Amino acid sequence: MESPPPFMDEVNEYLDHLRVERGLAANTLDAYRRDLTRYQGFARERGVETLTGITEEHVGQFLVSLRAPDEAGRTLAESSVGRITVSVRRFHAFASVEGLAADDAAARVKPPRAPSRLPHAVPVGDVERLLQVPDPATPAGLRDRAILELMYGAGCRVSELTGLDVDDVDTDRRTVLVTGKGNKQRIVPIGRHAAEAVDAYLVRGRPVAATRGRGTPALFLNARGGRLTRQSVWNLLRACGHTAGVDDVHPHTLRHSFATHLLEAGADIRVVQELLGHASVTTTQIYTKVTIDHLREVYLTAHPRGR
Repeated sequence: MESPPPFMDEVNEYLDHLRVERGLAANTLDAYRRDLTRYQGFARERGVETLTGITEEHVGQFLVSLRAPDEAGRTLAESSVGRITVSVRRFHAFASVEGLAADDAAARVKPPRAPSRLPHAVPVGDVERLLQVPDPATPAGLRDRAILELMYGAGCRVSELTGLDVDDVDTDRRTVLVTGKGNKQRIVPIGRHAAEAVDAYLVRGRPVAATRGRGTPALFLNARGGRLTRQSVWNLLRACGHTAGVDDVHPHTLRHSFATHLLEAGADIRVVQELLGHASVTTTQIYTKVTIDHLREVYLTAHPRGR
């Protein structure tokens, strides 16, 4: 007869605590049970059968193992890694407080940092096709064209875009006053295409929607005359991407493309930092990792001994 999993009594006591005292839902309890079953399996593989036999080294090795690919080459999603990590840490904390273990083996273990996810930028040609999707013959099309041109032309976040008021955009000087995180404001220059698209929308598009609202200062309005929501912009990008044949398009795609294309063209990283509204240049430096592919392509094509 197969023996029960390691430290089964302690796990059951913890799950009872979550069910009775914390009142967690059945689905949440099932998730905790699956996570801890995985942890128990890891312990058994290393010959550990009791909770007192678990060391900080074991906990650290388990957390590292969560990011290792399985036999089929698949890896856990970062959300799953995070959830399992929390399950194990809380289990050890409970066991320590309740006297089920001499100490908290997970307390001083720092989870390994998640691998940095490179921003997803699309080629200039794909952006051009995307910008041509909205129909400028309709008020909604004028608005949507202005949104896309401004997002790519100014590199603003979707929350920054929907927060813009009419007075924030100066199409004569080709600038936009963007209010970013922490209510920090920055002035970002925009190109002729973006300025002309916003002008066309202000003259022939926005007044139509404004008649249905209550005089909001918002730059971009929905069909009822109210300020456009972030979800509406997400839906717009998704629909335009589908029409243009550009996969996986979302608001940050245009922001990432804005930064990547500037750096590929030789823009100084400090300037790009200011344009994006990053508090630290370290955040902006992730885009230099993206452009290395472009640099490699140029090198292999141009260097006499590159091929």
